[in-house]
Amino acid sequence: MAKKPFTGDIDKEVFDAIGEGSFEDMLDAASPVSTGDRSTRSGVIAAIHGPNVLVEFGPREQGCCPKAHFEELPLLGDVLEFVIERTDRDGMLVLSRKGAVQKATWDALEIGQVVEARCSGTNKGGLELEVAGHKAFMPAGHVAIHHVPDLDVMIGEKFACEVIELDRRANRVVLSRKSVLRAEREVAKTEMLGTLEVGTTHDATITSVQPYGAFADIGGLEGLIHCSEMTWERNTDPAKFVKVGDVVRVQLLEINTDGAQPKLAFGMKQLIEDPFVSSMADVVVGEMIEGTVTRLAEFGAFVDIGSGTEGLIHISELADHRIKSPKDVVKETQVVSVKVLSVDAATRRISLSLKQGQGNDESQPAREDDSAMRKLREKFGDGPLKGGIG
Repeated sequence: MAKKPFTGDIDKEVFDAIGEGSFEDMLDAASPVSTGDRSTRSGVIAAIHGPNVLVEFGPREQGCCPKAHFEELPLLGDVLEFVIERTDRDGMLVLSRKGAVQKATWDALEIGQVVEARCSGTNKGGLELEVAGHKAFMPAGHVAIHHVPDLDVMIGEKFACEVIELDRRANRVVLSRKSVLRAEREVAKTEMLGTLEVGTTHDATITSVQPYGAFADIGGLEGLIHCSEMTWERNTDPAKFVKVGDVVRVQLLEINTDGAQPKLAFGMKQLIEDPFVSSMADVVVGEMIEGTVTRLAEFGAFVDIGSGTEGLIHISELADHRIKSPKDVVKETQVVSVKVLSVDAATRRISLSLKQGQGNDESQPAREDDSAMRKLREKFGDGPLKGGIG
């Protein structure tokens, strides 16, 4: 059917096109040709007929928006913004009001409409709602962008949601809050991205916890808190520090806008005191300190010297003779007395020595020649031995 341009006798043309029925009834009977991109455009109010407001965007572009989308009816000639929802098979644009949340009436309710609903209860599948004086249902997966573990918190709440299924004959209405939240988040993302600066701090909500870190949301923008940026401790398990739903303070470390979606990197440890720096006041080169062996590597042993600060005993500093492996001298959880060899604040490295700290300590394996030397000294005393020995 050819689309008629708006004229001064618009009411008659609309009546001829849709008769006594509403525009929504006509849409229910028609299969949409295309889905709108939900772009926003300005249009001129051309007419108000029955339950509909007719809008002209140009000589050959017209659309229709339900009156229920307006808190106050517009005047002819008003220029307003509309969201393009879809195009029907006759080329008419199906419109909604930008950000419109209506207290819908049953007759005006339509798929794609954003309405206010109240949660009256829950069931195993989702939320039980009331909208336009009728019962409605919202699947659990449509309650929020992320999983809501306890749906009972929604009971009694009113919120905006989108009509995604509508069958008046069966009295069936299915709503989605997630689609509305996603649309709001996209707007917030665009606005926030333009104001973000590296180094700023934000309250972030944990949305997912993974072995390598946690994802967090700051007003619609999601970023990663890598496990190495959560705490100053090594080998951090993210699940020990955060869980889904936690609100944490983060610092923005990086913004990457090269891809289709912006990628953000957050840090938590930057906002707490570095124990390495604070412990430096108690670590003096040349002094003896006690620590606990935390882990072994091929090249040496790491020792916690307090407040989670680790130093390294290189394998060459574990004993005064050659050893094949650090485990030949020490083991994890063992308490050792070590000498501080060096402290490098720039690289956060502390070098320790066990052999210089303990000398002939019993914790070190005895060498065979040491045993022979003790026997000689027991026989000849502590003075120098003849022949250049000792």
